[in-house]
Amino acid sequence: MVISQSNELLMMVFLYMMHKKFHFIFILLFSCFQLTAQQKLTSEATVSVVTCGPGSELYSAFGHSAFRVYDPLLKLDKIYNYGTFDFNKPNFYLNFAKGKLTYQLSTTRYGYFLQQFNYENRWVKTQELDLDEADVQAVYDFLENNAKPENMSYQYDFFYDNCSTKIEEVIKAVLKEKVTFDNNHITDHKSHRDLIADYTAEKFKWGKFGIDLALGSVIDREATATEYKFLPDYIYLGFNNATINVDGKNKPLVKANNTILNEVKQPVPFSVTQPFIVFLVIALFFIYKTYQNYTTDKRSKWVDFFLYFITGLIGVAVLLLWFATSHTATYKNFNFLWAFAPNLVVAFFMFKKVLPKWLANYNKLLLVLLALQAILWILKIQVFNIAILPIITMLFVRYSFLILRRK
Repeated sequence: MVISQSNELLMMVFLYMMHKKFHFIFILLFSCFQLTAQQKLTSEATVSVVTCGPGSELYSAFGHSAFRVYDPLLKLDKIYNYGTFDFNKPNFYLNFAKGKLTYQLSTTRYGYFLQQFNYENRWVKTQELDLDEADVQAVYDFLENNAKPENMSYQYDFFYDNCSTKIEEVIKAVLKEKVTFDNNHITDHKSHRDLIADYTAEKFKWGKFGIDLALGSVIDREATATEYKFLPDYIYLGFNNATINVDGKNKPLVKANNTILNEVKQPVPFSVTQPFIVFLVIALFFIYKTYQNYTTDKRSKWVDFFLYFITGLIGVAVLLLWFATSHTATYKNFNFLWAFAPNLVVAFFMFKKVLPKWLANYNKLLLVLLALQAILWILKIQVFNIAILPIITMLFVRYSFLILRRK
């Protein structure tokens, strides 16, 4: 009897604990559901496009774009940023080199976002969109869904899928036919390389040299009006000229433009270490050594090894970017004409006292390639960085010397 009562008591305790356990689980699940459910915004909520000016580093040279969702009644003020990536991802640097860049949509507080750009001395402008309550909610829901871990990542492309292009893409995806971007405000006739130069030619000369060296002739065709929008400044202009259809009538998509932060202009100092000057000094030195070799009827083996090895090494890098990566902008790169990859092997023959007979014909081929590059440059099939002009001149002089000396 005692045993029976004990069992009955234990059973009651067990049932009570199970009841409490399920009650706790129910509360936990309900709380999680509440956290993950889309929040209902109030009628005071707004959506704005945020555009930020260039920074002092090459990666920030082109500016930045983001969304802001603001609801003063809910005390919600949130930035949605498609321009973030994770250094800690496995094989990050290898994937970066191969062109397999994974970017993410991240969120942060608007105040923190402004602090960062104020610290970096970058201007910030916002464009409040003229959306009704339903459209504001729809944009917010889209961004919140896109910011979930399973949806936040996308395959980045500098020209066609970046933090800037995503802005128009999201608005079109949500508003569909209601919104129109006619792009008739773009009247320039620029290539992608020209557009890059607008942001790098003055302030980032070495960065521009690297870009011109790595990217191929595919970026020298004239960009369409839509393709300008890989740059945040043109997204800003695009939204200012966009319209939204309300009750059968088109009206401006942007309701208000606001300048939130101004930059303090900093003069760009002149630098003697800019690419053209550095390569001019190097070229003059090797042309002088070639003149010395010519007048003394001698050949400096180390000069030839250095020139062939370096140009060959650069040529291999150019070809790898072209053929071994997924970068869309590194195709058809005719920098390989002066940075000729086989030079990497030929360099080791230059240590011989008597050069092989075939080398004279090989050097004639190199001269032909330099001439072909000049033709491509003149015809603007590919526009090369002006800093390689001293290099090409130096190589032309050295190759000619080796051909004449062989004769």
